[in-house]
Amino acid sequence: MQIEAEWMRGGTSKCWVFETSRLEETRTSPDILLPRLFGSPDHRQIDGVGGASSTTSKAMILNRPDDGDVDVEFTFAQVGIEEAVVDWGSNCGNCSAVVGLYAIGKGWVVPHGDITRIVTRNTNTGQIIIQRVATPAGALPILPQAVMPGVPFPGYQVGLGFQDPAGKTTGTLLPSGSATDLVEAGGTRLTVTMVDAGAPVVILRAEDLGLVPDRYDNWSTDVQPFLPTLEEIRRGAAVRMGLATSPGEAARAVPKVAIVGQPSPGSSLDDPAMASDVNAMMLSMGKPHPALAITGSIALTLAARTDGTILNAITGPATQPTLRLRTPAGVIETWSEERNGSLLVGVDRTARTIATTTIHLPEVIDSMVEPSFAGATQ
Repeated sequence: MQIEAEWMRGGTSKCWVFETSRLEETRTSPDILLPRLFGSPDHRQIDGVGGASSTTSKAMILNRPDDGDVDVEFTFAQVGIEEAVVDWGSNCGNCSAVVGLYAIGKGWVVPHGDITRIVTRNTNTGQIIIQRVATPAGALPILPQAVMPGVPFPGYQVGLGFQDPAGKTTGTLLPSGSATDLVEAGGTRLTVTMVDAGAPVVILRAEDLGLVPDRYDNWSTDVQPFLPTLEEIRRGAAVRMGLATSPGEAARAVPKVAIVGQPSPGSSLDDPAMASDVNAMMLSMGKPHPALAITGSIALTLAARTDGTILNAITGPATQPTLRLRTPAGVIETWSEERNGSLLVGVDRTARTIATTTIHLPEVIDSMVEPSFAGATQ
């Protein structure tokens, strides 16, 4: 079996990009096909194309819809590493940045002007994302030159504007009906904010976990003893948010967990580029994220704009159009704007194509099942 694909970096993630028609030709369920392509279950993914980390074991499945209002539809797949499972429960904001670039490269969208706008729809969530790809003089630059925190080399600049992102998964911005909730785990009661925007996220206060602002660089290490408790909280929150009927049925990728705290004192004086409104660290598949899930940054942005949430208590009233989030990879700035009666919440990323290739499988997978990628197999 052979499958054509492109390997692309979007933001601080890498993903394999497939066209829907290519995967449908295999007549194999994506829940079976993708783990085998990636080499799962195996923590090394040694016999597949997976990168053996949550930020590199990802796939994007693209389609050109008949809907004239949307240029590209895409489905995100978080492929398990030690488990042969695929999580379809959320989108990946970082990998979303490859969609517009791919569409221009394949001629699906013709660039025009210095900024080409591409209307995309994520089928996992139904979210419309307006992508703004830099195309000076009506073309992609010969050499990509845009840079971003967390990536050592440049890429093509892509802005991602999430249109009216609140409640795309659960139906409401605050799925529990409250700006804060008390949860109990590991014998401790903690205050959390559960928010759904971009992706469902559970937000906790860093101070409740003993994480202090002036030791932000150590958060990834200091949080390790709390990981089992945080996973228990995450699974319990999945039930409260209506994402699962029991903690054991909670998906691995959603809801996400974010830990937030006051900005580090003096960080802007030592390095102006590190000036921020809040310290933030997210967990991805149970481990500290090396940067920040972009869908999570959208959730944090709306949480900061919502009275009574944990994040709003740190940032104060939403009077600025931007929010600066300090992450392990650097400061990420999100933006909000009103456009044609809709709220766009966005962030700028970079993306580029790493390889165009044919993936080979040594065997034919015995699963002649009609695949479905519209809305994925949720």
